[in-house]
Order: sequence, then structure tokens, then C-alpha cells
Amino acid sequence: MRTDPNSDDISDKFGDGYTADARTYRMGIDRRFSQRIAGRFRRRRVLETCTGGGFTTIALAREAAHVVTIEIAPAHQDQARRNIDKAGLSDRVTLVRGDALSDATLAACAPFDSAFLDPDWAVMGPDHVYRFRDSNTQPPADALLEKILALTPNLALVLPPAIDLEELTGLPAHERQSLYFGETRELYCLYFGELARSPGETVLRG
Repeated sequence: MRTDPNSDDISDKFGDGYTADARTYRMGIDRRFSQRIAGRFRRRRVLETCTGGGFTTIALAREAAHVVTIEIAPAHQDQARRNIDKAGLSDRVTLVRGDALSDATLAACAPFDSAFLDPDWAVMGPDHVYRFRDSNTQPPADALLEKILALTPNLALVLPPAIDLEELTGLPAHERQSLYFGETRELYCLYFGELARSPGETVLRG
């Protein structure tokens, strides 16, 4: 079983000088993807759920007017704070500790005009079966999407590459982007509202 990543691993995936443990390293989106995703949030006030180590938070903060990011785990939030400080972006980020499905937590994050949702799915075992309906991500992706769509139509949702696409039937109109390294699909990102650029499926290669 892999232990905490070394500094070279972290630098390659996220950039120089940041801190990650085994879980936040696996959870975090590679900067070659996060920087491209963040470009869709330029000059927006962004709600982010599931801060993790703060790596996508950093990418968003470089593009957005401001980012409010929710994390339920104190250790992850402390790690994210250090990484955001290292990036020199503390004045563009507000860290909120709490449950992303809690009305009180979400009320504390207002106002925002868009959202980036990245429920935790990367820490499951290799034989894990991912679901979107009755989701087994943390927090559940279907419940999170429904909750945040009621607050803003402009959002992006990250999902695992093994998800059954039939489970997405019936969602509001969106762009479904497949993100690849080489021939390997690493994840899906669904864009809704003003964040969607093209209807249907698109591809991004890292």
C-alpha cells in the first residue's frame, strides 16, 4: 500500500512547494486539468465543495474573483490553508469547515454565482463499483448536485471515469467532458448553465 507521496510526486501533479498526504494526493486533480477547468470560472464568485489539499482551490483562485471552499475534515482544511498561503492566494479564498449538504454551511458561503463540486471518490479500492444515483461518493454526488443546482445553475461536477453514463439520463442540459492522459480516461467533468460551452460530449487531453 502506498504511503505519503514524495516531493517529486507532489511537484509533478500539483506544483512546487505544496504539501499532500496519501489521501489528498489521490483526491487532488492534476494541475494540467485543474488549470483548464478553472478557466471557465474567470471573474466569478465560486463555491467549491470538498477542498481536500486545496490544489483545485488554488487553480480556481487564480482565475476567479473569489473562492469560498467547504471542507469537512479539519486535517485536510489545515493542509489546504498552508498550500493556499504558499501560493500567495489567501486573500482570494475563504475556507469554511462544515458539511457541504448543510443549509447552514451553504448559507455561510453566500453570495456566489457558480460552483465547483468534487465529491471524494478517488480513495475507494480498485474493485469498487461507482454509482451516481444513490451515490456512494462522499458526499453523495447526486444529492450534492441537486442541492447546489437549487442555488446556482452554473456549476461543474467531477465524476469518476467508471461511472455508468446511463445514470446521468434526466439531468439538466450539460456538457460532459472526458479528461484523458494518453488513452486513459481519468475523470468526467460535467458543466451546467453558463459554464457549458458545447452541448453533448467533449474531450480534454492533459
